[in-house]
Amino acid sequence: MVTLGIIGVVSAMTVPSLMQNHQRKTYVVQLHKFYNQLSQALVRFQTDKNAVNLKEAGLLTDFNSFWTSYFNIVNDCGSTSTPCFPEKGSYRMINSSSSSPYTTQKRFITLADGVSIGYGLSSDFPICLDIDINGSKGPNVVGRDLFIMYIYNNGVIDDYNSTVGGSGAPLTDEQREDGFNQGCYSSSSGAWTGCFGKILNDNWEMTY
Repeated sequence: MVTLGIIGVVSAMTVPSLMQNHQRKTYVVQLHKFYNQLSQALVRFQTDKNAVNLKEAGLLTDFNSFWTSYFNIVNDCGSTSTPCFPEKGSYRMINSSSSSPYTTQKRFITLADGVSIGYGLSSDFPICLDIDINGSKGPNVVGRDLFIMYIYNNGVIDDYNSTVGGSGAPLTDEQREDGFNQGCYSSSSGAWTGCFGKILNDNWEMTY
């Protein structure tokens, strides 16, 4: 009976941890898949325009047509975030029970694989994207299924650092780590930035 009790305690401690690790891997697989799709689409766009960088290719002015030309969009929500993204107040920070700030993007779409994207028409690089890897489904937690990533003029997709210009990517490991600790992982900042950079630093592992 004692042995069975010990096994039960160990199982109760181990199973939730295994489930959490599995969920983390699932999130990262979905994020990595979209990252690869976006990277390949940017290369194709620049090649098709016979340009040396994304600004010369006209990405800033052709951003709407970029999505319709290189991605399978199943829902174009226009300037209204829902139902591509969940209702305002649904997102929360990873290190806090409080609601996070909501998306301020101007255009919202959902792709065939369930990824939702919020974007605006930027006047310069880097271009900011709000990415929910499973659309309006939960858990709606910044750094789990919701991320911000940036497209730089040189075609690199990375996180954000205020000291880096539109062509300054890739960021250094230190810049990404600072962004993580001061951004999405902070209990007080409310920022969505940092978690994507942390995953890049940790070789596509969600270690937090």
